[in-house]
Amino acid sequence: MTTLKETILSSLPLAIIVMIVCVIIAPFDDMGDYLRLLVGYASVVIGQTLFLVGLEASILPIGKIVGQSLIKLKNLWIIVLFGVVFGFVVTVAEPALEVLARQTHLVIDDVGIRPFVWLASTGTGVSVGFALMRLMKNWDIKKVFLLLYAIVFAMVLFVPEGFIGLAFDASGATTGDVSVPFILALGIGVSQTMSRHKSNDETFGIIGITSVGPIIAIFLYGLYIYLKNNGVLQLDQTYDPVVSGRFLDILQGNIVDVALALFPVILVFIPFQLFIVKLPKKRFARILFGSIPVYFGLLVFLTGIDYGFAFAGKYIGEVFLDPAKPQYYQGLLLLISFFLGMAITLSEPAVTVLGDQLEELTNGHIKKMTIRITLALGIGCAVVLSVVKILTGIKIMYFLLPLYVIALVLMKFTSKLFTSLAFDSGGVTGGALTSAFLTPLTLGIAQAVAMRNPETAQSILTNGFGIIAFISVTPLIAVQVLGIIYSSRSQKIEKADAADELARIQEYLEGEDDSDELAED
Repeated sequence: MTTLKETILSSLPLAIIVMIVCVIIAPFDDMGDYLRLLVGYASVVIGQTLFLVGLEASILPIGKIVGQSLIKLKNLWIIVLFGVVFGFVVTVAEPALEVLARQTHLVIDDVGIRPFVWLASTGTGVSVGFALMRLMKNWDIKKVFLLLYAIVFAMVLFVPEGFIGLAFDASGATTGDVSVPFILALGIGVSQTMSRHKSNDETFGIIGITSVGPIIAIFLYGLYIYLKNNGVLQLDQTYDPVVSGRFLDILQGNIVDVALALFPVILVFIPFQLFIVKLPKKRFARILFGSIPVYFGLLVFLTGIDYGFAFAGKYIGEVFLDPAKPQYYQGLLLLISFFLGMAITLSEPAVTVLGDQLEELTNGHIKKMTIRITLALGIGCAVVLSVVKILTGIKIMYFLLPLYVIALVLMKFTSKLFTSLAFDSGGVTGGALTSAFLTPLTLGIAQAVAMRNPETAQSILTNGFGIIAFISVTPLIAVQVLGIIYSSRSQKIEKADAADELARIQEYLEGEDDSDELAED
């Protein structure tokens, strides 16, 4: 019941904002849409609750056990190989990536759903292997991030423009509700097993490194499609994410997809258990049974998104650009976009998981609500920037490049812990709920802009994607600024404590001097 209560409270801001927009500001024409939205919201809450309950019993223990057991293999390359395999498997299970792949296929036929998911997952797997190697080799995390993003921005020069924002979107979508807890647990397991004196600075950072692989993978996929079609991309200038049918029909249609996404994690863990881990049978059985609520939670969660959320995001994106609406509605769209970004961040399971991990590893010195509010403010600004990009038609790199430069420069003034945490935060904010609501929102805005100016408008692929790219970069800045403030306050407290201690010593010495004088008298 505690988890259900927390889920309801965390998702209330999003529900309130959506209802204000769809009931007061721009009401639905069809009354049935309100029931659709209500059912979708209830399904998301129930599904998320089941998922989080099962997570603690299955995915998180598997990640920690695998991480702690990998070191027993005592071979760097075998450990890296297992990291690649598990990274691939858990990313294939990521609902946010599946949502993004479906949205992308609606816009460009040449992008297949399965190839998109598998390639992005491969990029994640390779990055997980590289992140584990960094842990074992003890490479400086700041230098690693500088190198990786230097490669990314060098590749930008050769990638088709339409795939730049999409690749960054894929990066955010690969690190969501399933992959984040597993990969974090994997990294913690390896780090804690390697050395009991390993600092928290080394524990975080694995998600940040993991986020780079999918960018490179989708860049290469975009180059392949571009060259295969002789430089011509077949785009669909209409975008309609509405899933027709009854709730139960959509639920039935998702049964196999969710099973294919989730159960590979269990199937890969079984031989690991038989030959390496060898847990007691009762504990192994508890882990297997723990995957059941994870499955049903994801099934209900994704069905609620498909049935009741995607159409609402597209509706909000389009209705504020309706020529029949007053001009000030565009400004109102920016304000609503900010609060939607904040609300969705507070509702994301992956953000909750990261906050819990951080509070636990810092022994409560950094509260999970502090990091969640910081991320929410950053994501609110990110959504506004994304909407501004679409409305103005400015190329995405004119936004992303300065933001990443700021994030990389801030590393010089931030501790390793907060640098790693910042890049991890950038990876976890683009979960399934974010992809399912905000991607249709921005694609709906892009389609409305294209319809208003058909001769000069950019394609929906070029202009509509990129929301998760903004969502992935703004936390890098927000969390590092939080780290600088936190370090500054800590130093002031330490100086104050040192001054108090010095004063006490001085008083004691003065007291000793007085005692000596009395003794002489």
